[in-house]
Amino acid sequence: MPRPTCSRCQRPLSHCLCPLIPDLDSRTRLLILQHPSEVGHALNTARLAVLGLRNAELRVGEVFDDLPQLLAQPGYRACLLFPDDEAVALSAYAPDEKPLLLVVPDGTWRKARKLLHLNPSLAALPRVSLGAVAPSRYRLRKAPEEGALSTIEAIVTALDMLEAPQGFEALLRPFDALIEGQIAAMGEEVFIRNHRR
Repeated sequence: MPRPTCSRCQRPLSHCLCPLIPDLDSRTRLLILQHPSEVGHALNTARLAVLGLRNAELRVGEVFDDLPQLLAQPGYRACLLFPDDEAVALSAYAPDEKPLLLVVPDGTWRKARKLLHLNPSLAALPRVSLGAVAPSRYRLRKAPEEGALSTIEAIVTALDMLEAPQGFEALLRPFDALIEGQIAAMGEEVFIRNHRR
């Protein structure tokens, strides 16, 4: 029989993360485009980010026919968080600057590139990047390259850069608890053998 799960965070009730999820406001609007393969992932960090941010929306799919309407949010400048040679490093808003509608693809690098390929209006957006970042706290995954972050870590880093001095570290509380819970479930010995860098 399946374990009862929380309808909000979709974790087993015995491991509900809702008490750790903050309720944060931001000038920046977030639009997270999640590849369908990420939905059932045990560490669905995009979902945690949207639960903790008032000005955020999560869409799941590969082709987003309504993307032009989603990107045309009055009062926002749409851009894509995607590191490449064209990307401009994020920095704090100037006092009178129009805030960003930050579009964040959620999936492996291969899946994120596929989302761009399948959605020309997404690929056409100006691109922004995080620049130099602290190492990922995602200790259960070997990063594909230096500076790779989970979706929620990338979002927190971006918001911290854009909206300083306001901080968004509280968004990482359920993420940290999720990782600690996974490590506890597998046992310290297995974790050290398979994941300790």
